[in-house]
Amino acid sequence: MFDHVKFGVTDYAASKTFFLAALAPLGVAIVAEGLPTYGIELSADDKVSLCLFQTDEKPAHLHLAFKAVNREQVDAFYRAALRAGGKDNGAPGVRPQYHANYYAAFVIGPDGHNIEAVCHESEA
Repeated sequence: MFDHVKFGVTDYAASKTFFLAALAPLGVAIVAEGLPTYGIELSADDKVSLCLFQTDEKPAHLHLAFKAVNREQVDAFYRAALRAGGKDNGAPGVRPQYHANYYAAFVIGPDGHNIEAVCHESEA
């Protein structure tokens, strides 16, 4: 549905470091970057991208969920995000309230955003 999602962050350097580290296990990397006020574009497939830019405004909190191809990627995302300074908001595990195979992990990023990695596949 989306081509890209772009949102402001209050500390561009910290957010860039956090998102690159946390999303690396999902295959996400930089595809373009300009000045901090223009920002950075991150993608795993060059079809859909996440863009961050520096702003003086405190952005409203977002919930961003990233698709993982397997449960190991969810686990790796969670560990990488915590090492990059994220705060635990839900360790990796099945969330049966969503559906029987909803395996996800949640962290709070530098601007208070709820960042999730989710796999919808059954355990292999």
